[in-house]
Amino acid sequence: MNHDEIAAYALGKPGAEPDEPWEGDLVAKVGGKIFAFLGGEGVGLKCGRDADEAAELRERYPGAVTVSPYIGRYGWNVVPLDGTVPDEELRELVDESYEAVVARLPKSKRP
Repeated sequence: MNHDEIAAYALGKPGAEPDEPWEGDLVAKVGGKIFAFLGGEGVGLKCGRDADEAAELRERYPGAVTVSPYIGRYGWNVVPLDGTVPDEELRELVDESYEAVVARLPKSKRP
């Protein structure tokens, strides 16, 4: 899966919108909240409720999946798009990140 494919998948979620809060860095938002960072070498996703849960994915893919800068302590990882993580699992990770963000939205902002 490449950047265009993962971006299309993320932005195809109900209520998802593209944004570029930092020049050249595309993100996918729902209800005004980011659920996927789509710029750079991989995709940044919420991979658990906290850093401990996110570490489980890094342990399964050592050296490939890394802690997201600045927000890793909140359960965010950077997942490479180089084939290390299977496409089906990438889609599941996007789904989980999206669902985690939607669950925290006020009901009035949920799709």
